[in-house]
Amino acid sequence: MPWVNQDLCVSCGICVDECPVEAITQDQDSKAIINDDKCIRCGKCHDVCPQDAVRHDSERIPQEVEANITKTKELLKHFQTTQEKGEFYERMIRYFNKEKKVADQTISRINDLRSAINK
Repeated sequence: MPWVNQDLCVSCGICVDECPVEAITQDQDSKAIINDDKCIRCGKCHDVCPQDAVRHDSERIPQEVEANITKTKELLKHFQTTQEKGEFYERMIRYFNKEKKVADQTISRINDLRSAINK
């Protein structure tokens, strides 16, 4: 999912004008904001931004990992004993393994769709 680096955005509005589904608006400071629910991932905003403020979501992986770790540490506070904490860690690992499995299967199905259009 593309996102806008607010420090790089100069409020020119080019991405807003180019977005074919009106998924980009400007905040009170005229900085661009992308509505993830409306975005069709066409890449036009990324292509037209003169400041390279529209960024790829892969750049956020380290921040997302840190957010997951922070949340895990917060939730850990609800468990007292070493056993409870160990069981909690196992549940978190199962949760993220499930998320990885969902992502892997989704990618596989998308590849199948892509293969079907190339036939």
